Amino acid sequence: MTATTAAETTAKKRSFTAAASNYIDERTSISGVVKEFGRKIFPDHWSFLLGEIALYSFIVILITGTFLTFFFQASQAEVIYHGSWVPLKGIQMSAAMNSTLNISFDIRGGLLVRQIHHWAALLFVASIGLHMLRIFFTGAFRKPRELNWVIGFTLFVLAMAEGFTGYSLPDDLLSGNGLRIIDGLIKGIPVVGTWISFLLFGGEFPGTAIVGRLYTLHILLLPALVVAFIALHLVFVVVHKHTQYAGPGRTQQNVSGFPILPVYAAKAGGFFFIVFGVVALMASLFTINPIWLYGPYDPSPVSAGTQPDWYIGFADGMLRLIPPHWEFVWLDRTWSWNIIVPVLILVVFLVVVAIYPFVEAWVTGDKREHHILDRPRNQATRTAIGAAGVTFYGTMWAAASSDLIATHFKLTMEGVIHTLQFTLILGPIVAYFITKRICIALQKKDRSVALHGYESGRIVKLPGGEFIEVHEQLDEYERWRLVSYDTYQPLMLRPNSRGKITFVNRLRAGMSRWLFEDRLEPITKGEIESGHGHH
Repeated sequence: MTATTAAETTAKKRSFTAAASNYIDERTSISGVVKEFGRKIFPDHWSFLLGEIALYSFIVILITGTFLTFFFQASQAEVIYHGSWVPLKGIQMSAAMNSTLNISFDIRGGLLVRQIHHWAALLFVASIGLHMLRIFFTGAFRKPRELNWVIGFTLFVLAMAEGFTGYSLPDDLLSGNGLRIIDGLIKGIPVVGTWISFLLFGGEFPGTAIVGRLYTLHILLLPALVVAFIALHLVFVVVHKHTQYAGPGRTQQNVSGFPILPVYAAKAGGFFFIVFGVVALMASLFTINPIWLYGPYDPSPVSAGTQPDWYIGFADGMLRLIPPHWEFVWLDRTWSWNIIVPVLILVVFLVVVAIYPFVEAWVTGDKREHHILDRPRNQATRTAIGAAGVTFYGTMWAAASSDLIATHFKLTMEGVIHTLQFTLILGPIVAYFITKRICIALQKKDRSVALHGYESGRIVKLPGGEFIEVHEQLDEYERWRLVSYDTYQPLMLRPNSRGKITFVNRLRAGMSRWLFEDRLEPITKGEIESGHGHH
């Protein structure tokens, strides 16, 4: 081929590409969207990577899950195992268990893909949880992002549901016991519980249809909802712009960071492969969910030391912490309060977390938009509430391993349970007061450093013979970080337009006092100048 012919071929290809691009753009106006999206600025603080880890983990889940669907059989039909795992040869089991064993031992790369899928699922839930904690403690949920908080929390619940449905599919002894717990929870619901259980399981537990129904939820309905909520979440992120930490030149309108194209896109692409590589390395080195050791599900035996996946353990732990003998018969029905109470506690806990941004906005009466993040220490009560919530959740989570705690540390089961019951009630209260005192102490420390500088370690002798330590002054950025924050004063109790003080007025004023009465006011410019002059 001559040089002229090669140049003509290249020109034709470019012409075809340009024509195709113009054709698509004229009908979709996608170029405007790309230009607008490409100009968006993303902050470069490490804590914003938690949300990206969640997104990339979900992509890994989709890739590996697609591979697994080609080989998994979502059926509870009884078969005889004839695969490569010798200890189970000739054992009767469900087709679901049989296909999972075949994926693990007879499909090339099947065990690696299955373990990547499981580790990515754990990382997905963990990164969403940590991402939401970062949002909570920095106040990123405030206006205009309250709805995005609800979307993110819904994603967290969907991720737990997605993990649980996948964890239950192999129909091994461990997953079967987990389903038995769910069946007990459902049957503990008064009046309708038994009927719901029969409908869900397709008859008396374990039924004949639960695996197929969970499979439909796991690969179709729940992933579709997760994709929809992730897309909605990202749309709100673009519309509202990213939050950022305080600093010189950073305002509520201007975001400091990198544009999506080309800088951020290149970084994000590299970070995706890092996440994928780390998950693959974990799957290569650490075995997870070895169903071949548990064997097929049988309602009669229960393996010792079985634990649910960590993200669902709080529900199992709450069941263990309820005292026994809370059942009574009324209207010819057994009312199992040892089931009803844990369910109510869990529902209330989740609802409180979901609506917290709206409660705080109502108490403060703050209608401004917030794009600058709080330092957790500067919002002492909110941080203390978060610490109390984490302690409450952590106690429930630890209770799911009460039997292992007892056996590993050679303690009595009763002693472990009673200690965790005590911690469940008093732990959040203690965590609240300790966290709040620490936050206020850190505020006082920041105030001292902003006014007088930080200790340099240099000792100077004055002409009069006195020895003093020289304090170094802060630069503009550090001082800005310590003093630039908002504080709220407690609302005064006032009558409404009819001259009456209602219960709602008293409740709002009381909550406002609780949130903001014990606080430190930010340092004023005059105080800084006075402090420097004194120094």
